[in-house]
Amino acid sequence: MAQTGFLEALRDNFTRVIPFSHDCGMVIDRIDAQGADARMPYRPEWLGDTERGLVHTGIITALVDTVSGLAALAAAGRFEPMPTLDLRMDYLRPAVPDKTLYCRAECYRLTRSIAFVRARAWQDDAAEPIAVSQSTFMRASGGSRRALRPAPKP
Repeated sequence: MAQTGFLEALRDNFTRVIPFSHDCGMVIDRIDAQGADARMPYRPEWLGDTERGLVHTGIITALVDTVSGLAALAAAGRFEPMPTLDLRMDYLRPAVPDKTLYCRAECYRLTRSIAFVRARAWQDDAAEPIAVSQSTFMRASGGSRRALRPAPKP
């Protein structure tokens, strides 16, 4: 599949293949071989601190993890299992209600078995992120093929 066709298919099928993304209202704004941009509109049930009116950090993590995985797939250029190995989130400021959450994730290194991704999430201004992330994803189609071969007989 040509790269352009793959990216279009990835974008078009994203919420169908990942029901959680659909249920959260995630929308892919842009995708290319370097990364992905997405947004998620605010919902009142996402408040984690109702006294102060702050969005739960778990929903931010869900957005960042999903868009980071999407960026890793876009960099790989093909559909393949790519589970999250490690996700580090640094929360820089609270997310406030009534504002859309945005995320930009970029795959900065792709090896045969690992994809390395950086991401940031924001509400009003991309230059003032609410969180930044560093993550790794396992390319199951890369290194796992050897693991599926039978061991040699002694």
